[in-house]
Parts: sequence; C-alpha cells; structure tokens
Amino acid sequence: MNRIKIILVDDHALFRNGLKILLNSEPTMAVIDEASNGKEFLEKLEAKLPDVVLMDINMPVMDGIEATQLATLKYPDIKVIALSMFGEEDYYYKMINAGVKGFLLKNSEINEVIEAVHQVLQGGSFFSQELLYNVIKNFHPHKEIESELTSLSKRELEVLAEICKGLSNQEIADTLFISKRTVDKHRANLLSKTNSKNTANLIMYAIKNKLIAV
Repeated sequence: MNRIKIILVDDHALFRNGLKILLNSEPTMAVIDEASNGKEFLEKLEAKLPDVVLMDINMPVMDGIEATQLATLKYPDIKVIALSMFGEEDYYYKMINAGVKGFLLKNSEINEVIEAVHQVLQGGSFFSQELLYNVIKNFHPHKEIESELTSLSKRELEVLAEICKGLSNQEIADTLFISKRTVDKHRANLLSKTNSKNTANLIMYAIKNKLIAV
C-alpha cells in the first residue's frame, strides 16, 4: 500500500519533529519533507509533491495564507490542512479562501490528525472538534449577507444559523416554531446545495461565504 505523502510546514522545529515521529509511526502515512516557512515550503514543493500539507498559519518570511494560495493555484490537487491555535479565528476566512480544506488545533490528538488527513484526501473537509465547539460557542450571524453568494432560501439560512449554534434538529424546530420533519428536510437540502457531508462542512461553507462571523 502506498503511504500518504505529507509535508509539515511550521516555524517551530520541536513541534515539527514531534508530529513527524507520530505521523511516521502510522503505517498509512509518511512525512516526506518539512519547512519552517511558506517560502521554503514552495521551494521544496518543486521537487517533492505531497498528498497533504499540514500548514501553520503564522510564520516568518511567508505565512500560511500566502503559501496555501500559491501552492493550490499551481497544484490544485494538493490538500492543505491549517494548524491553528485558539485566537486565530480572524484568519479562517482567508485560509479557506486560499484553499484550505481543514483546521486542526496544534494540540490535537494524533488520532484526530490522522482522521483529518484521510477525510480531506477523500474530498471532504475537517474541523477539529475543539475548534468547531469554539466557533459554535462564539457564533454570531454576520450582519450583511449577500444573497447572490448563495442559492439558499431565507428559511434554509435560518436553519443553517441554528446548526452553526450547535442545536439539534429538534431544538431548531422548537426555536423556529416548525416541525422536526421540516428541519430534517431543510438540513438535507443544505447538505445537498452546499455539497457538504456533515455539520463541519456546513460551518466551513458558512465561514467561507461570510454567512457567519467568527
């Protein structure tokens, strides 16, 4: 079986070394290279093309936003997962628009890292559970929603807003004074219209299209 080729990009060598050891101990994965900033990563990309990149956001010389944008522009098949810390939510819009497919907390368990790699490689997106909870906890609707950004109906947008608060379908039904069956239908339509597989995907969609502010 071919191992999943990974490049680590982070300006902290100790963090890179620790993560590399953990990933290389996983039979399905291999860290083929590492870089301390975005510029170094792009230079190495010419010689070694990975399947997945684990990319820090804040780095000297060139940050993760610019590096991701340039890398995905030249190599559209590369899957980039952002390595984030609490307090970096302001960068999420930019990272998603640059081409990031997922977000992981730097202190994530290795099992979650492995799950994220597999999920984005299969065409999905991934949001670290702690980050997802933090986004939901600090959720507030964006004040201005450009209707042309989305094909969603007003009711679907209302349901999406409640989903982003972490409410269950029954809780959404109670909040919006509609039946649970209606909410089930709206959720199914949301997943279909946004090409999403789960709640994490829906929140990524909402962030990317600035339907919510984080």
